[in-house]
Amino acid sequence: MLINDSLQPTDLSSKLDRFWALSGQKIQLIDDEYDVSKGSPVFTVQGKYTTRGWTEWTQGFQFGSAILQFDATNETNFLDAGRQKTLSVMAPHISHIGVHDHGFNNVSTYGNLLRLMREGRIEFNEWEKNLYELALKISGAVQASRWTPIKSGPDGAAGFISSFNGPHSLFVDTIRSCRALVLSHSLGHVFQGEGDVKINLLDRALQHIKATADYSVFYGEGRDSYDIWGRTAHESVFNVRDGNFRCPNSQQGYSGFTTWTRGLAWAMCGFPEQLEWLATRNDAELDAFGGRTFIEAYMLKAATATCDFYIDHTPTDGIPYWDTGAPNLHRLGDYLNRPADPYNDFEPVDSSAAAIGAQGLLRLGKYLIAKGNSESGKRYYQAGLTVLNTLFDEPYLSTDPAHQGLLLHSIYHQPNGWDYVPAGSKIANGESSMWGDYHAREVALYLQRIIRNEPYYTFFNRVAEPRIA
Repeated sequence: MLINDSLQPTDLSSKLDRFWALSGQKIQLIDDEYDVSKGSPVFTVQGKYTTRGWTEWTQGFQFGSAILQFDATNETNFLDAGRQKTLSVMAPHISHIGVHDHGFNNVSTYGNLLRLMREGRIEFNEWEKNLYELALKISGAVQASRWTPIKSGPDGAAGFISSFNGPHSLFVDTIRSCRALVLSHSLGHVFQGEGDVKINLLDRALQHIKATADYSVFYGEGRDSYDIWGRTAHESVFNVRDGNFRCPNSQQGYSGFTTWTRGLAWAMCGFPEQLEWLATRNDAELDAFGGRTFIEAYMLKAATATCDFYIDHTPTDGIPYWDTGAPNLHRLGDYLNRPADPYNDFEPVDSSAAAIGAQGLLRLGKYLIAKGNSESGKRYYQAGLTVLNTLFDEPYLSTDPAHQGLLLHSIYHQPNGWDYVPAGSKIANGESSMWGDYHAREVALYLQRIIRNEPYYTFFNRVAEPRIA
């Protein structure tokens, strides 16, 4: 990346105004045109949202987008729609035992609504608040129930939340579902197992985060021949009989030995936001899990490593290709030293990875600056702004009034060939995804609140109150 050190958040103000105007139009277009009998909208084909996938993992992004739109613009029709759809449609996601996506579906809906109520942005209602809290409490517990114990290392990683692939499978994506566990814990929920055994949700969240840091992220410490500082594996495979790690793998990337950039972005975003949440907790609460210094160290190492890898392996304008080891990247020549080309003949870019990763860069930068590490912090923060300066403009911002997507050039599943390839093109381009659109809105709201000096946006704002364990 070529980081623009002179960019200020306010430099993007006009782009944000345009972004939110287009965003509202897209939400309304989907509401008017999408056939809900087909299932949740996942990604676009020729500008129209369609469904395809393994689970209903994008529904929370759809309704969460309307809630974020209200948060950014105060347009109450979006709040009404997001709230009504959350209450009428999202209940099955709370008790869904078959997925690792609770932090996507339920924190994006129930979590955002509870946050807005706690912030005083929507009218307080005791029963409504209780409903949101109960949904988040149960969601976190159900997510934590997808538990695979593993062989404990010298510093204690001993389990993880398994992906929908099965108990052997740790997905790097799932770090963002740790939001569900820590919110449930913050709300005082008691998760119980067989014989009424009480299972600490913070313990499970931290074990999963530690396992992700240990096995999904590489640090150039000699694990294998492809061990590079900050690269990630989409999936880590374990022997469920003895708990031993077996190998890296990938479901949506090129291979277990290359870096699928959306997986990288989930880690870039997930570790810094957990560091922010950790700052709300009391030291005494963390002592049972190794203490604050120990926990912060492995989270910060993973956050900085993944963000460094993104900066070093992304074209100058901050938009990555879908996998840093994609087999035809070499045919693009010196592609890292020029802006990404979504219309090239060889490999797609993935704007959704940029939207997710930019939030991680901004959060990590702010975190480090607050800790007194201004030089490193500014590097990440300015990298985040650089990505957004590109992302919130053409050719990535969708301005066609007939196109239902907001963020163009998102990739869903390149190995399976699910993404639409336009006539005359050799690669997929020009389409949107529900997660890409949602995370573009999320990072836009994050930046807008900073520009306007409004309360800092986190998933736990005014929800996770400190307490002594």
